[in-house]
Amino acid sequence: MTTISILGSTGSIGTQALSLVKLHPDRFQVTALTAHSNKDLLFEQVRAFRPQMAGLTQPIPESEIPEDLRFCRFVMGHDALRVAAAEIPADEVLVSVVGIAGLEGVMAALNAGRQVLLANKEALVTGGHLVTDAARRIGKPLLPVDSEHSAIFQCLQGAAPNKPRRILLTASGGPFRTWKREDIENATREQALKHPNWSMGAKITVDSASMFNKALEIMEVRWLFGMQPRDIQVVVHPQSIVHSAVEFDDGAVLAQLGVPDMRVPIQYAMAYPERLTTGCEPLDLFKVGTLTFEPGDPVRFPALRLAVECLEAGGAACTVLNGANEAANAAFLRGEIPFGGITRLVEAALDRLTGLPADTLADIYAADRMAREVVAERIGRL
Repeated sequence: MTTISILGSTGSIGTQALSLVKLHPDRFQVTALTAHSNKDLLFEQVRAFRPQMAGLTQPIPESEIPEDLRFCRFVMGHDALRVAAAEIPADEVLVSVVGIAGLEGVMAALNAGRQVLLANKEALVTGGHLVTDAARRIGKPLLPVDSEHSAIFQCLQGAAPNKPRRILLTASGGPFRTWKREDIENATREQALKHPNWSMGAKITVDSASMFNKALEIMEVRWLFGMQPRDIQVVVHPQSIVHSAVEFDDGAVLAQLGVPDMRVPIQYAMAYPERLTTGCEPLDLFKVGTLTFEPGDPVRFPALRLAVECLEAGGAACTVLNGANEAANAAFLRGEIPFGGITRLVEAALDRLTGLPADTLADIYAADRMAREVVAERIGRL
């Protein structure tokens, strides 16, 4: 029996992870659940899985907790993630909260010696060296949950001691894959939220449309697999069947294929190195028929260029990009800026905040705060 704590249990990844727990009750036991504000769904999950602890990072009064759930310890506010990650007994901690908020949970889990299942890009984007050093100290690999990074990880399992020469990081291309640059600049909220392949939260869906999600994933690849930016190639693959691939020195390429269903990478991380049934439909290549591939376009999608520039700059550049993007993304969703304003605000923050250190968590949070302040200052000028 593997015990698991899930940070972000009411989101897409968290709910699918719980569906796998339900499918394999003899393998997994939930010990802690946290959510941001979706108290009603969290209450349902507590009833179904009966964890020792549950928490909401957006606090509610104790009086709102139903009487039948008083068997569970509830933690409200900032401490919820830390308690679930480090204080409640768990073999695994699935971190699926969105944004830089996940960094503290990841570090708390690693410092407590827990196996981290990582579904939070920003932890590696902002604190990659701190996170990977902490994982190295406890001798437990970070198990990626993102479909692309899980695919790369799976391919590397068959590589023995051979190191990859190049990572082929696939991207669906999002809703604006075929759009002209000027049309992308003026896209509406409704258009940006219409992803062709995946059902995700608003923030991640907008990141997919701008390809800032892929920029963050380039940074993840760098830290998870020790790759340099020049050895990571973004490949637009609209069918989302090839989830990513690895090229070796002899020219061989190993790829991981499957139907676009997040339960596959989630279960691989949860049960690693075993593979369990997921309830997913099998891949039918004859039904798929054709697979197409295009190079990522850093002109129409400048986020791809900015990712490489930030990795090469070092310091807190990646943190600044992430914080500015989170703030600009939220401003777009509120209708305060045009879609093209997201990139312009990120570039403004990067231009203003050069050379910041990222040696400690305090450095990282300071850089994140300053990036958001630059975005707030400049929103009205777009």
